Amino acid sequence: MSAKTFPGPLPGTLAEAVAGAARRLAAAGVDEPRRDARLLVCRLLGGGPELLLAQPERLLSGAEAARVEAAVARRVLREPVSRILGQREFWSLPFALNGDTLDPRPDSETLVEAVLAALPDRAAPLRILDLGTGSGCLLLALLSELPHAGGCGIDISAAAAALAAENAARLGLGGRARFLRHSWEDGLDLAPDPWDVIVANPPYIASGEIAGLAPEVAGYDPPAALDGGPDGLGAYRALIPVAAEVLKPGGFIALEIGQGQAGPVEALLFDAGLIPLRRVADLAGVERCLLALKGPKEAAPRPADSRG
Repeated sequence: MSAKTFPGPLPGTLAEAVAGAARRLAAAGVDEPRRDARLLVCRLLGGGPELLLAQPERLLSGAEAARVEAAVARRVLREPVSRILGQREFWSLPFALNGDTLDPRPDSETLVEAVLAALPDRAAPLRILDLGTGSGCLLLALLSELPHAGGCGIDISAAAAALAAENAARLGLGGRARFLRHSWEDGLDLAPDPWDVIVANPPYIASGEIAGLAPEVAGYDPPAALDGGPDGLGAYRALIPVAAEVLKPGGFIALEIGQGQAGPVEALLFDAGLIPLRRVADLAGVERCLLALKGPKEAAPRPADSRG
């Protein structure tokens, strides 16, 4: 598909530019075209969506119109707005993205909420490990709420780990977070002391389902951040046993999961000596996060509805 198949140049005022962009995005099948058009145009002009209300008759310069045209052409081809702008807001914090990082979704904020709700003392000097950190959004969102905590994020991509470190510095959290190029496949012997909390949003899409995802996901998120193997559980099988080894007794692990994966992942947690605590649903009611405790295994029954 070419952007040239969508007729009409973008007109000269801010209101006309947004309206024209919205028509083109709608014709391309973009969900919520008006919202995306408003966000793209206003951000490219140096403001937020409220700029349209404040200055609808503002005339675009030739350079501004060219930038808007180029951005709308990319969105017509279903590139996500966040990747066009190079930034995604997560937990009300700005995170830069690159081609090696997953685009953080609002659903993943469920994990941050679940971890914070499980902590009895947010002022404690906790040590947090983030597996497959990507942009660093999970670890840095947690550190923004936990003033005395510190942590480490690992990613198999050196470019992702470097970007996460840059995000930490921009957010003023660089002194409490470090990021390493490392794979959980190689073990997690990263520090002499165990971790209080381990978090992860691993790849959990079954390989055969990736092509059917929205174009914004299938075409632009790094495949390694999506592909969970034939049944979507490959990453959990690899990371849960090694995570259990470095988790502090009494500490807990929080994992993002895909729809229908709660039972099988709970079984993997139990087999690694961890006690499944609770399932947490996202705003759509989908079970999105699992919490499990490192404690005496004999005190907990095996999950009744586990499969796989």
